[in-house]
Amino acid sequence: MQEDRKLEIRKKANSFREKCKISKYGILDLFQDCERQEFKLLRYPLGENADLGFTVRRDNDIIIFTNSCSRLSREIFTLAHEIGHVILHLERDNSFIDNHITINGKSTDVNEQEANYFAACLLMPHDDILRFIDLEISNSQGKDLSAMDIARIMSEFKVSFTMTLNRLENLNIIDVNQKLRLNSEKTEKSVNRLLRSVGGNARLNEQSNEINIPYEYIDYAIYNYNHNAIPEETLRKVLACFQLDIEDVREKLIDHNSGEDADLADLIGDLDD
Repeated sequence: MQEDRKLEIRKKANSFREKCKISKYGILDLFQDCERQEFKLLRYPLGENADLGFTVRRDNDIIIFTNSCSRLSREIFTLAHEIGHVILHLERDNSFIDNHITINGKSTDVNEQEANYFAACLLMPHDDILRFIDLEISNSQGKDLSAMDIARIMSEFKVSFTMTLNRLENLNIIDVNQKLRLNSEKTEKSVNRLLRSVGGNARLNEQSNEINIPYEYIDYAIYNYNHNAIPEETLRKVLACFQLDIEDVREKLIDHNSGEDADLADLIGDLDD
């Protein structure tokens, strides 16, 4: 990635970050910030082996999905990655689907690399990391950082232990040998124990299994059902998320056979129809 493109992405990440609510250093709740920008955010536990996220433009709506079967820190990074697609790429393409390859930085696709860089800059800006290390960690030299210090950083910036190490290495705060040492310390002590030892947020290392579906999805589901795009069972699952039953929306439905069974993924796949 060219340096001038990196600078452009950092500026755009900083511009979006200025719209977020910040604690002393890290973003407080990126999910709420996403909704405040009027993106249609969908969180649903599709399964550990399913796609991690996607972004799609549907008419005038920007829809972002994150798989809440991921660890919370991974889901937050996925959301930041999808926001990167919205800010950087959605004017040229209508949709992006992301999996473990794209989110883990193993894809050679330029758009995916740029979205990952945007996410890193959004969640862990260089200046804020340096300020946190300088003011909040007693041994402020990178060579002196311990696994407990990394847990403090990950808890403040709401990212994973691995992402924290990768970001610190990319910013030349630690080198590859220090990264190996810190990874070794992490292996000896579980991340959950490290987080608890520094009074951090242990939920970052756990699945949230959150279900958050905007009410507009009721209309999407009814539209897809009426056009034979999803079966009745899928419609019932969507309604159940809002504590509704099919009888509550019966007057809006076209009476036809439901067809074969499906799941919420069918609704997600047909949102762009």
